[in-house]
Amino acid sequence: MGKIKSLEELMKIKENTLKDLKMRDTDKRGKIVVAMGTCGIAAGAKETLKAIVDVLNEKGIEDIAVVQSGCFGLCDVEPTIEVRIGENEPIIYGHVTPNQAKRIIEQHVLEGKVVSDLVVKRGEL
Repeated sequence: MGKIKSLEELMKIKENTLKDLKMRDTDKRGKIVVAMGTCGIAAGAKETLKAIVDVLNEKGIEDIAVVQSGCFGLCDVEPTIEVRIGENEPIIYGHVTPNQAKRIIEQHVLEGKVVSDLVVKRGEL
């Protein structure tokens, strides 16, 4: 990409980027957000993120978006993830190791059952 020469050109790029992001989000049944703040990374969030992606790929699940975010502000229960399926309330899970991530995908994402022993918060942050 060359230099942007006008505000109009910049606005066009912004519009196309937002359109692409919206398309990625709306064609999915749900979303898993992995908190990747410094505290989360120190607690193992990178491994948790990798495990989530690996399990989704192994099981052929393509209708769940996986997104990284900053800190949720729940440093004492890191690694944390938020699971949103359809119109259901979001669930925030804490202490999510790679093994727990697999459990969450199998029970919550595939079977629709909340993994109660790992729930930190229900609803919006």
